[in-house]
Amino acid sequence: MAGSNGKQKSVRNMVLSLGVTVLAAGVIYLFVPHEDGAPDLPRVDYRVELLTARRAASYPVLAPQGLPESWKPTSVRFKGDDFDAWHLGFHTPDGQYVQVQQSTEKPSEFIEEATQGAQETKVTQKIGDRTWTRYTGGRYDALVHAEKGATTVVAGTGSFEQLTQMAKALRAK
Repeated sequence: MAGSNGKQKSVRNMVLSLGVTVLAAGVIYLFVPHEDGAPDLPRVDYRVELLTARRAASYPVLAPQGLPESWKPTSVRFKGDDFDAWHLGFHTPDGQYVQVQQSTEKPSEFIEEATQGAQETKVTQKIGDRTWTRYTGGRYDALVHAEKGATTVVAGTGSFEQLTQMAKALRAK
């Protein structure tokens, strides 16, 4: 009988230790800040890269004009040594992503990469003076316009309505 009293004390001590540990974890959780939403993406100023791309590229570099202020530019790059590759990405008001990409790379390879594996459909639409082909599936949906010298892709997680809105806003100057 003498041994059972020692076992009871050690079980009691373990339960008390566990209780203190859970209580400490709860206090830490309450007082340590944590974010539940998506991170706030910084707005980038793409004017310098756009001017650089327009001077260096062998094709008319497109950028949107007249998009609402709620469309936030979040990424930009121009790689003159990599098929004059132009990229401009936007975060839409409803949290989606829409990008414009242009390149002189072989169209099939460029479209595969820019659309993240989307497949060409038979649906085309006239936007301004350009005819765009819809691509669906993969990670992104896309509108693609291929012309001599360069291919333009408007792609992203946004709806076709948002992709069309971006394509309508694109201007060469």
